[in-house]
Amino acid sequence: MATDPRNPTDSYLSFWREYHMCTLTTPRPDGTPHVVAVGVTYDPERGLARVITNKNSRKVAHVLAAGAEGARVAVCQVDKGRWATLEGVARIRTEEAEVADAVARYAERYGRTPTPNPDRVVIEIALTRAMGRA
Repeated sequence: MATDPRNPTDSYLSFWREYHMCTLTTPRPDGTPHVVAVGVTYDPERGLARVITNKNSRKVAHVLAAGAEGARVAVCQVDKGRWATLEGVARIRTEEAEVADAVARYAERYGRTPTPNPDRVVIEIALTRAMGRA
């Protein structure tokens, strides 16, 4: 079922605030999907999802390879019969304030602060679609 990513239902938003590991799907240069497990935070007020990661990861390389327009990506989480997917355009953020904000959001959702990492970046996804059954 489709929902507005900037105005989700209470149950949809609540599901995204629970502790769940997610998947991130990015396009490889040949167009095939690359799917990896990640932690994701959802910010409907700004219409964003965020993934913190190492700047040398394959997922970052895939987003960068898409160029200035960004990469079309999806994040998804599943819990028994409940599921939720967020789709949008990903770009890499390296600014210290953006990385710190993403780390704080991650710590709030997942109950732990990641160890410091000077190579940490944020995959920031400008959301275009949300769907699920939460």
